[in-house]
Amino acid sequence: MYWLSRLWFGSTTRATENMDSSIAQGPDDDKPASSVQHFAQFGAGCFWSVELAFQRLPGVTKTEVGYSQGLLHNPTYADVCSGTTRHSEVVRVHYDPKECSYESLLDAFWAKHDPTTPNRQGNDVGTQYRSGIYYYTPEQEKTARESLEQQQNKLNRKIVTEILPAKKFYRAEEYHQQYLEKGGRFGCKQSSSKGCNDPIRCYG
Repeated sequence: MYWLSRLWFGSTTRATENMDSSIAQGPDDDKPASSVQHFAQFGAGCFWSVELAFQRLPGVTKTEVGYSQGLLHNPTYADVCSGTTRHSEVVRVHYDPKECSYESLLDAFWAKHDPTTPNRQGNDVGTQYRSGIYYYTPEQEKTARESLEQQQNKLNRKIVTEILPAKKFYRAEEYHQQYLEKGGRFGCKQSSSKGCNDPIRCYG
């Protein structure tokens, strides 16, 4: 997604003039559609391919891509790509914990990206591409920290994943939602079927 974000570098006026950290840094107080569903939130680079990985997990009922952890209220994609707002590109996952454990979500998160590269995934460079786990409950935080420790024991490079409370979630523009399932850059749809193991093409 670096090729697209470059189009917006330098467009910093709105981002620098409309900071409102008191709103943007507040908690994500949205509610799942059903009382049996829970939220989870992850940042792992460009949110297109990360979303598809979560879409394929049994027990995940809905996914949304968006922006969080930043300083600007109601940011646009251009704002986030300006590099001034401190937002992370995130996927907010709706899941049924009876069918999908939080540990399963963490396994998918670690498998989908390199957690040792600060502010970068492949050719995508910028603070919006940082690795992060954003928790909603003390139980999620505890499980996330234990999972990070387990992953660190497997690697010879330091994990830079941040673990922080989930902050206000700003849903990204509609064309970003389920981007790869809808065809991506090249119009080649990728399966979001539960349990699908087809390789994910990051941009389509």
